[in-house]
Amino acid sequence: MLSRSLLKSRALGAFPLSTRSHGRFFSASALRADDKLNEVSANITQPKAQGASQAMLYATGLSEDDMNKAQVGISSVWYEGNPCNMHLMDLSALVKDSVAKAGLIPYRFNTIGVEIIADSIETVMNGQWYDGNVSLPGCDKNMPGVAIAMGRVNRPGIMVYGGTIRPGCTKQGESIDIVSAFQAYGQYITGEITEEQRFDIIRNACPGGGACGGMYTANTMATAVETLGLTLPGSSSSPAEDPSKKAECEKVGPAIRNILKEDIRPRDIMTRQAFENAMIVTTILGGSTNAVLHLIAIADSVGIKLDIEDFQKVSDRTPFLADLKPSGKWVMADMHKIGGTPALLKFLLK
Repeated sequence: MLSRSLLKSRALGAFPLSTRSHGRFFSASALRADDKLNEVSANITQPKAQGASQAMLYATGLSEDDMNKAQVGISSVWYEGNPCNMHLMDLSALVKDSVAKAGLIPYRFNTIGVEIIADSIETVMNGQWYDGNVSLPGCDKNMPGVAIAMGRVNRPGIMVYGGTIRPGCTKQGESIDIVSAFQAYGQYITGEITEEQRFDIIRNACPGGGACGGMYTANTMATAVETLGLTLPGSSSSPAEDPSKKAECEKVGPAIRNILKEDIRPRDIMTRQAFENAMIVTTILGGSTNAVLHLIAIADSVGIKLDIEDFQKVSDRTPFLADLKPSGKWVMADMHKIGGTPALLKFLLK
């Protein structure tokens, strides 16, 4: 989380508007010099110590020059089911284009945080009386938020995980990921690598879309949720930019129709045994310890009480088999190549 110091910005003083001053808001003239417009975002885009953050920004398509531009957040309260909001996504695209043409970096965003995601989905599902739900989460806390909402609402639903990122590659051909970007600053300040090597890592650690590639929180929770039975097979291991992810999305329509027809609800499959299976898979893969926090919260949404002792009991009898980052060598995209999560579950059932 950003420190409070990064969130501080100068308060805007009140100033009178006249008919002569109105034009300033629509002209190239600015109250501040161009190199001062990124006063806040520069705390992330400029320091060498923020290399991991910069690596993720490069993954979104920014160039080196873009790192010196001001960033503008565009929040669209888009919703397809009423005339008041149905066009806002299209309008936000126009706004984004306008902001970009003005020499700024536009970023659109939607819901944030575990509880807010859960509350948002629950509110819309209940308020609009929908029969079923398909949620598309992508980062660490997205999956718990979605699963909590599915448990609370208890209507037929499917989660489509956004998918994992491809591994990065340095100019020398070394496989890298986001942790490489974190480590690069320490290596740089201790003289282990040069500035050129440091920047090579930062620039190439995140080559495109998808969640952090190792068995970090996002892939951990996606795998756990797939084990719970809330996704189509392979959702947690198919990479974001792989054709299999598009194919998965194309299968969702018939699948949700079948689930509605069979009236299969989240609480029918999110049983205590299912949560134990999720704990087993998390342990075998060497998943993030955040799974303890999140699985307890997800279980609570369906009236099942888990505590840390349940995780300890599973851990005591379950081997750690995976050679996945951060403790190992490989990433989730590599696991996908050998069958992904379905292959692991099949192996465990033998």
